[in-house]
Amino acid sequence: MSQPTNSRIRRQYVEEGLEAALNRRAPRRQYQRKLDGEQEAHLIALACGEPPTGYARWSLRLLADKAVELEIADEVSYQTVGRILKKLGRQTLLELGSGACWWVRGMVA
Repeated sequence: MSQPTNSRIRRQYVEEGLEAALNRRAPRRQYQRKLDGEQEAHLIALACGEPPTGYARWSLRLLADKAVELEIADEVSYQTVGRILKKLGRQTLLELGSGACWWVRGMVA
């Protein structure tokens, strides 16, 4: 345990008691979702489709740029795209393959 962590826990114990020292505080910041479910479905359908001409496959940056271009979202970072696709699962995306996302396309059609 580092010295700053040790000091922080000791201070919490003295000021707020054992329970506060043992348990983490709830985050103070509220996070807004970048994309709603429908936008995520559009993004997944885009990822399952054919990549742009000149590219063998979609990159996270290409997907983010295309999502903005197609007005799926006002702005979206490649990190957000990665988190959305990670939720779906790498194995699921590999099993679906390019152009095989009929179930997603049905949701957004």
